[in-house]
Amino acid sequence: MTHDLTLPSGSPTAEGLAERAPRDPHRPRFHFTSPGGWLNDPNGLSHWNGVYHLFYQYNPLAAAHHRIHWGHATSTDLVHWADEPVALAPGSDGPDRDGCWSGVLVDDRGVPTLVYSGRHGEHELPCVARGSADLRYWTKDPANPVITAPPEGIDITAFRDHCVWREGSGENTVWRQLVGSGIRGVGGTAFLYESDDLRSWRYVGPLLTGDVSQNQGELDWTGTMWECVDLFRLGEDEEAGSTDVLVFSAWDEGTTHHPLYWTGRYQGDTFTTTALHRLDYGGRYFYAPQSTRDEHGRRIMLGWLQEGRTDEANAQAGWCGVMSLPRVVTLSTDGGLHQAPVPELTELRRERVEVAPGRLADPYTPLPAVRGDQLDIETTLRLAPGAAARLVLRETPDGAERTVVEVSRSHDGTGGTLRLHRETSSLDPTVDTEPRYGDLSLDPEGRVDLRVLVDHSALEIFANGRPLTARIYPTRPDEAVGVGIGADGDVALERFDAWQMASALTDGPRPLWP
Repeated sequence: MTHDLTLPSGSPTAEGLAERAPRDPHRPRFHFTSPGGWLNDPNGLSHWNGVYHLFYQYNPLAAAHHRIHWGHATSTDLVHWADEPVALAPGSDGPDRDGCWSGVLVDDRGVPTLVYSGRHGEHELPCVARGSADLRYWTKDPANPVITAPPEGIDITAFRDHCVWREGSGENTVWRQLVGSGIRGVGGTAFLYESDDLRSWRYVGPLLTGDVSQNQGELDWTGTMWECVDLFRLGEDEEAGSTDVLVFSAWDEGTTHHPLYWTGRYQGDTFTTTALHRLDYGGRYFYAPQSTRDEHGRRIMLGWLQEGRTDEANAQAGWCGVMSLPRVVTLSTDGGLHQAPVPELTELRRERVEVAPGRLADPYTPLPAVRGDQLDIETTLRLAPGAAARLVLRETPDGAERTVVEVSRSHDGTGGTLRLHRETSSLDPTVDTEPRYGDLSLDPEGRVDLRVLVDHSALEIFANGRPLTARIYPTRPDEAVGVGIGADGDVALERFDAWQMASALTDGPRPLWP
């Protein structure tokens, strides 16, 4: 993805970034963050010889999107991550002199290979790098860029980010690649290429193209360009009875909007759509996601949690950008995606507090036994038609700052809504406090399984498999630790469990150049 490549005025130098970052009270402790500086898109997500590899867009020099490198971290449990040497750095000259942008990791007959977007001036073109057996050291291919220009005769909005896979069987296998783009005046698209060797690519055509004129300004507008396209198949063994999923992030003239996905069928050189869906109700707060199928057969997805505070605040904090918690993605009974945090995260649970079942009070009841800024909360609610339940988080003793998660059921009982109220999340007028919301499927009893993970400024909500991700910045973070629950109408609390969450990151500074 792209941002302005100039540093903000007055940005601190790299000196002190790693020291300042851990001191920021808004810095998460069990979500992955870079050692300091800037983090955005997950890249090269893979499970290689029993080790999870997370590469990411990284600027170790400032908390700003400038001369992007590829950071690298590894994990054996998707919970604790170890910093690895920086995988890619911009060249002194050549196709990536202004940044090594988003891409993927593939297995080229046993050789780990990165396909990424090199930026040189206004040109963004596919490049390749080969890695050592342990994926720690990388050599750029002298043939870079391996595609020297976008398709001829098409007025494009942009051309970057990659999804690469091996297709076919036996001697008839071929590499295929999607490059995110947009056709000016038409809509976002994913250009399809194929190759025998990852170096010489043949243009096939657009796999699928959106309609820029439809739903402009709405939460499912597909934008003028598709960033970070990701194509995968879900279903029984990802073969029989399966559904194909095409994920992309809608972008328009430098503005990141929201992640979306098409369900349908990929066959031949086209993608036949069934439906368009919102991937995360947080919009730009879960952006540029990437997924991989791990060695256990699970589809694992991570996304980038953008900041909701000013560039100046990020610069002073010495860091910017959070990686989402890893999610398991499966097919839902309604034809969309069901998302849930990987079960390994329960390793971090410590003190457990249980709240007795019963009817919820209006407006809400404080839960003095549940307090903190590192929490994992699971609750099951049963809503009568027209009722709403509210979970209050990060509340100060005087109630001046608080965040509210609301689930409601329509008056006719046929559907529901998940809504996040951030209007009083912070008294800082410069931070984003706009509400976020989306539709919620309910069973005939109006039951909602709600899970909320609070990690300082990072907030991830899952309601019946629908996620809503956001950021919050209380001005009194040490006091904003209160939790409460309440209702408007008839709501039964069937269960409520809360855990304090341990930190997954090491204390103190981490090397910017591990």
